[in-house]
Amino acid sequence: MALAAVRSQLAPSGVLRAAVNLSNILLVTGKSSSGEPQGVAPDMAREIAGQLGVPLQIIPFAHPDKLCEAAASSSWDISLVGADPDRAAHIDFTAAYCEIQVTCLLPQSSGLRSLAELDVPGTRIAVKGGGAYDLWLSRNLKHAQLVRADTLDASYDVFRADSLEALAGLRPKLLSELEKHPGSYRLMDAHFMAVQQAVGCLKCSDGSRAGIDFLREFVARSKASGLVQGLLERHGVNGGLSVAGAE
Repeated sequence: MALAAVRSQLAPSGVLRAAVNLSNILLVTGKSSSGEPQGVAPDMAREIAGQLGVPLQIIPFAHPDKLCEAAASSSWDISLVGADPDRAAHIDFTAAYCEIQVTCLLPQSSGLRSLAELDVPGTRIAVKGGGAYDLWLSRNLKHAQLVRADTLDASYDVFRADSLEALAGLRPKLLSELEKHPGSYRLMDAHFMAVQQAVGCLKCSDGSRAGIDFLREFVARSKASGLVQGLLERHGVNGGLSVAGAE
């Protein structure tokens, strides 16, 4: 694959502008002394920039929906965010490089065991609006009501304050809530989906596939070589994230 064609599509300014989602605390785990985001997602972006031979500019977004909306204005060149069909209007996605299980937190007294049992009239499920699992639930639930909050922490607050029937969230975060409130809550028996964390690039108006083909090959190599697993271990998120299955 000719790198010149890839650079022309992925880094037309000579700098790779990589958008990352700050609200995913498993993929962006901190900041450097200069304020640069650190974690698995920024490190994946650095690897891509290194292979392209161009400088990297990390562009942080507070929420994934804002990141994806910015694709319409070409505010970034690549993104590291959960892949979802509703986000594919302007973005081409690779296969997932890692995934995060999503399940529900329930009151300890709840007799509900599955998402199917939750999906009945009168059930209220708190969720962070605009996230990949909110999009998935919006497409798949038929009867339950989603109660959306602007932030992850706000979804926990409304779940507790309004005594909702369930709280949807990333399994690692929900486990931390269990530790904070022993005996009050439990997890649903199984996860209902896994957020597929992928690399995306802007759809090319002339139909060129150079950029997305390069990124897809990069992700496949990164999983096979152990790079992704090494990053999960380096940043201490190996218990919350797992390497996505091979294509």
